[in-house]
Amino acid sequence: MSVARPYRTRTIRPVDLESRRSNAAIPAAIAVVAFGVYFGRFSILITALLGIALLYSGGSFLSARLNPLSPHFYLTRKPSWAAIGVVFLGALALLAGAYAMWLHGFGPVLPAW
Repeated sequence: MSVARPYRTRTIRPVDLESRRSNAAIPAAIAVVAFGVYFGRFSILITALLGIALLYSGGSFLSARLNPLSPHFYLTRKPSWAAIGVVFLGALALLAGAYAMWLHGFGPVLPAW
């Protein structure tokens, strides 16, 4: 007869699940969008490159949530779905803004040094 105490499993509360998701990318994405829109008057290329960088970052965040072959999938704290959505929307806004600036001739494609 064993004298060991019975193993008690830990229940996962909703508060525990919420602490595993990070919204830290939201203010960073908003800052990158503001930076890209402001410096778009000097070069449309800056806005487009920042949009592509945000698109790549959003894909990386999405991979961290969905892809078990990604090393980021096994992190204890992952980006929240809201953060992923804001990063993707920021990327689309920057790319659409760069295209609109190019169509209307708002700024030069290459910076004039």
